[in-house]
Amino acid sequence: MAAEQQNRIEITVRGRVQGVGFRYFVLQQARDLGLTGWTRNQSDGAVLTVAEGPRAALEELASRLRLGPPMSRVSECSAQFYSASGEFRGFEIRR
Repeated sequence: MAAEQQNRIEITVRGRVQGVGFRYFVLQQARDLGLTGWTRNQSDGAVLTVAEGPRAALEELASRLRLGPPMSRVSECSAQFYSASGEFRGFEIRR
């Protein structure tokens, strides 16, 4: 059986998403879904996440990020799909 098609998603989340454990929430969710990539705070107050894996898992990640952890308040969540690069080995928080 062929390996499942890998995709890449870039998700930008805005709202009260810095200083509330959002990146650690992203890390936990991405690892739970078996995705690779990274997440980091942006200077404009947003959180950017780049992840690769099966499309269904990436869509699930985007759904979970729209909800966020308990102390966050997401006002906007935008996602773009791309072709996977295969460059990531795991999932990490970047600073």
